[in-house]
Amino acid sequence: MLIKTLGRVDYAATLDAMRAFTETRGPETPDELWLCEFDPVYTQGLAGQADNVLDPQGIPVMQTNRGGQVTYHGPGQVVAYPLVDLKRLGIFVKEYVFRLETAVIQTLAGVGVTGHRVAGAPGIYVRLDDPGAHAALTGPADPVDPFRGLGKVAALGIKISRHCTYHGVALNVAMDLKPFLGIHPCGYAGLRTVDLGTLGVFTDWATVAQRFGERLAAQLQP
Repeated sequence: MLIKTLGRVDYAATLDAMRAFTETRGPETPDELWLCEFDPVYTQGLAGQADNVLDPQGIPVMQTNRGGQVTYHGPGQVVAYPLVDLKRLGIFVKEYVFRLETAVIQTLAGVGVTGHRVAGAPGIYVRLDDPGAHAALTGPADPVDPFRGLGKVAALGIKISRHCTYHGVALNVAMDLKPFLGIHPCGYAGLRTVDLGTLGVFTDWATVAQRFGERLAAQLQP
């Protein structure tokens, strides 16, 4: 897999480039992984509902063809776009999502944070009271507040075309988190979004991007 650290790039142009790469690739085209950072932008998935955008305050809202609901991208967030041929890799979408989430969990573990999956809610979450606790989440979710005590540190939204993936996963490193208050993140009212800084981990974009890229590449090898 070819890892391309693109740094700060334009969202719309990157989306067009991902789509073009995927539409023109052939059976022998090597897989790539793009690591990006964007200026402030809200992105709506195919299932996105307009009422999940509460107050954009001048931040552009872009419709996309990925799965999922609305999310926010901004400086201080590592956005990873794996461009992978799942047929060649020999896995299906469910396994692909599991591997993306595993790479996030491994990256977090490297800085002393324990990531958790929540059934039916793609992405990775952390315990706000003890981000390093290793105990698994147990018991049924609170029906009134299914994310009680949790914060979301990584969001996931993908697109599959002819067995090939684009879009991907965003890991929050050191962000201005206020724009998340302008939406229902991933369609969930009241879901708190956090970054590594919130969790007491002070690092930089480049360091996390390198580690995250390595973990993703390892997970997506044949």
